[in-house]
Amino acid sequence: MAEVKRGYVRPLDLKQGRVDLTHGSGGRAMVQLISELFTKHLGNEYLGQGNDGAVLPAPMLNGKAARLVMSTDSHVVSPLFFPGGDIGSLSVHGTLNDVAVMGATPLYLAAGFILEEGFALSELSSIVESMARAARDAGVPVVTGDTKVVERGKGDGIFITTTAVGALPDGLALGGSRARAGDAVLVSGSLGDHGVAIMSKRENLSFDAPIVSDSAALHGLIATMLATGADIRCLRDPTRGGLAATLNEIAAQSHVGMMLQERAIPVKPVVAAACELLGLDPLNVANEGKLIAICASADAPALLAVMRAHPLGVDAALIGEVIADHHHFVQLNTAFGGRRIVDWLAGDQLPRIC
Repeated sequence: MAEVKRGYVRPLDLKQGRVDLTHGSGGRAMVQLISELFTKHLGNEYLGQGNDGAVLPAPMLNGKAARLVMSTDSHVVSPLFFPGGDIGSLSVHGTLNDVAVMGATPLYLAAGFILEEGFALSELSSIVESMARAARDAGVPVVTGDTKVVERGKGDGIFITTTAVGALPDGLALGGSRARAGDAVLVSGSLGDHGVAIMSKRENLSFDAPIVSDSAALHGLIATMLATGADIRCLRDPTRGGLAATLNEIAAQSHVGMMLQERAIPVKPVVAAACELLGLDPLNVANEGKLIAICASADAPALLAVMRAHPLGVDAALIGEVIADHHHFVQLNTAFGGRRIVDWLAGDQLPRIC
């Protein structure tokens, strides 16, 4: 809480200080928290307007008016800090990716913070700084936001909700209902990194090689893919539920089936070993920096080459094809010569993963 003496307001103690209820009351302490922490790191011309909402210019792409795409996501990951990221950077990456896989160029972010009384200001500062770096690296500013504080014991440190707005050019339509039999199924890299990094940290597990979250903003990779002119039907980021859930969702939307090749699906050996130890299937484990692309089979080789030339697509692979199937099953030809159904995850295999 800010201490006021003869016009002097003591700065926030970002080393030992704690969030208290006055930081969410709408008074002087809340203004101080916003100005000394959030605005300091996230500030830009739009956030600096200081109003209840930001006035933004109409989206333009290549000199032409574009359609708006908007997505929102809430982040409750536990632990808050994990190998390869934290809840701050994750909240930026996850929401930007939801807009980018629609084919849109992300333009702006909004952020809402729910803080628990007693949360360390040092940790909050680290999270906001990480969030600011992620937004800055992505070239997408946080233009408006909100902060609330709940009583001690009625939260879990911090929850973050982010909303992204992007611009989609006319004539571009990507969606889960557009897959057709004969299409190719591509992934941009190894699966399961994020979920296993979270679980390893949560369970205090260590392995010979480090397991690091793949959390990343994908709009740069997607822009290079779209620039090829390839006939891309659908893009998705396989987050909660992993590859299995995402492909089952697309299969149901498009009324098709999928046939995957296990040997072609990239999974790092250390991640595979960790999944075996933890009783997890890598195909069900969350990713935060990978995408699935469904495209016309004739365009797959060229698209795959472009993906592999990008830093976020080095390990991209063609993992299967779309097939006609009125049951809408996702099937897998196993490495042992058998075949199995890749079904939706039953229950919550990894709670609080994003």
